[in-house]
Amino acid sequence: MTAIFITATGTDVGKTFVAASLIGHFRQTGRVVEAIKPVVSGFDAVQAATSDPAVLLKALGRPVTLQEIERISPWRFRAPLSPDLAASKEGRGINVDDVIAFCRRAVETRRDLLLIEGVGGIMVPLDEQRTILDVMMALQLPLILVTGSYLGAISHTLTALDSLFRRDMNVLAVIVSETPGSGVELGDTVAAINRFAEPVIGLPRRRNAGDPSRGTNFGSIFDPQRGRVTPPAEQGDPARERRPPDPGRNVR
Repeated sequence: MTAIFITATGTDVGKTFVAASLIGHFRQTGRVVEAIKPVVSGFDAVQAATSDPAVLLKALGRPVTLQEIERISPWRFRAPLSPDLAASKEGRGINVDDVIAFCRRAVETRRDLLLIEGVGGIMVPLDEQRTILDVMMALQLPLILVTGSYLGAISHTLTALDSLFRRDMNVLAVIVSETPGSGVELGDTVAAINRFAEPVIGLPRRRNAGDPSRGTNFGSIFDPQRGRVTPPAEQGDPARERRPPDPGRNVR
C-alpha cells in the first residue's frame, strides 16, 4: 500500500480524526507516513493551531507552522462552506486540475506511505462543474470511506458506497467515526452497515495517551484476503448482486 485517499459521506463526520488515527497506527508499525489535505474550508489563520491541517501535522510529529500548513494544504478558505462557495466569497476559484497535479506529485515523491484527506463529502463541489469525486476518479487510489454514528448515517453510507461502486472505485473499508452526543450507539451503526458491506470498523472518540487508534483493529483494512468493499445489493435485481471480493484490486 503506497497511497490512500480518505473521503466521507459528508462534512464534519470525522475524516481528520480518522486520518490522524491512521497516521498513529502506521507510525506504530514502523511505516514512514506523510499526509496532505489539499483543500480546506473554514480555515482561520488566527486559530491555525486547532485547524484540520494542524491535527494532521501533530499526528505526523511535525511542527504546526503556517509554512507547514501551506505545504500540506495549499487551498485554504475562511468560510465554513463548500469549497466552491468558500472560494467565491474571497473572489477566488479552485483549479481542479491543479489539485489533481498536486496530489499526483505527492504520490510520486512520497518516501513510503501517503494519506490524502479529501474535503467534505464525496461529491462536494470544487468549482462550477467538478466535485472532489472527480479528483478521486482521476487519482484512482484505494479509498477509505468515513461516516458517523448519527441518525441517518446508515442510509448516507450505503448511498455513498453505491455511488463509488457505480464508478468502480476501490473502497478498502468503511470507518464509522463516533459522533459526539449522538443518541445512536456506535456499535449499532457498525453492525447495521456491516450487513451490507465489510470491513466496517468503529472508531470511538476516546483519547488513550494521546493515541485515538489504540485498540482499533485497523489491520483488517489491509488484509489482502478481504478484497474490497462491495455495496448493498438491491433485492430482486440480479444485475445488482454483490460482486465477489477481488484481491487483485488492492494496491500494494
